Amino acid sequence: MPFRTRSAYAFLAPYLLVFATFWLWPIINSFLISFQNTRVNPWKFSLASNWGRLFGDPAFYNALYNTLIILVIQVPVMIALATVMAVLLNSPLLKARPLFRFAFFAPVVVGEVAYAAVFRLMFSIDFGIVNKLIGAVGIAPVSWFDNANAAMALVIIAVTWRWAGYNAIIILAGLQSIPEDVYEAATLDRVSKVQQFFHITLPLLKPIVLFCVVLSVIGTMQLFTEPFLITNRGGPGGGTETLGLLLYRQGFTSLNFGYASAIAYTIAALAIAISLFNLWVGREPK
Repeated sequence: MPFRTRSAYAFLAPYLLVFATFWLWPIINSFLISFQNTRVNPWKFSLASNWGRLFGDPAFYNALYNTLIILVIQVPVMIALATVMAVLLNSPLLKARPLFRFAFFAPVVVGEVAYAAVFRLMFSIDFGIVNKLIGAVGIAPVSWFDNANAAMALVIIAVTWRWAGYNAIIILAGLQSIPEDVYEAATLDRVSKVQQFFHITLPLLKPIVLFCVVLSVIGTMQLFTEPFLITNRGGPGGGTETLGLLLYRQGFTSLNFGYASAIAYTIAALAIAISLFNLWVGREPK
């Protein structure tokens, strides 16, 4: 092996050691644990105790259903909203654009516990501002934390509020990479702004939007914070329990590490499958 190659590996060795110890080995070990019954001492190999249980567990199917509902509703709404926000932020007519960009990105850096507490106060049935506003227009107050559908809507609203601005900044970067000559030529051809958006902007933004969709899919499959903190650990009655929350409950409440590992690998497999499907749908035609 040449000296330069040995030197390169020598410099990489500390990182590779940390990577293998704290990332690679835990992944391999958790996969092995998913095939063991961790409710007995010592642990024993048992395929049915984890993977067999997984496909017959009503709690798993409930969590999978809730996760997919959030995925199907929240991700498209958030990406559409982020695209509109990015277009508005890119408009030369908008004054103080850096301030607005920071304001839209700010929810990402807000502490999760703090923002969850604010949402619980805002949507309180007794003194929440949201119920006061809808009551002002003659709509009965909504019990956001006692009704499963309302709680699910609350989770979707919270996740959208937190991540729409983040995706808008990514899409904004894509917008700024589109050459102005394209729009100038379209304007000379008397193409309206609406037609430019649908026939120029969106096609050129397709890779960026697809990137945001894939990131959002992966994030949604792991969703934990909002159901845990806002709707009180997936309540009411498991109505907002996601796969991430079920994994936590099995691993750190029930201490069933084998079943939790099986759930974790199922989440990873589903996230990969859905992301690959999105990439296949959004691929460029040959």
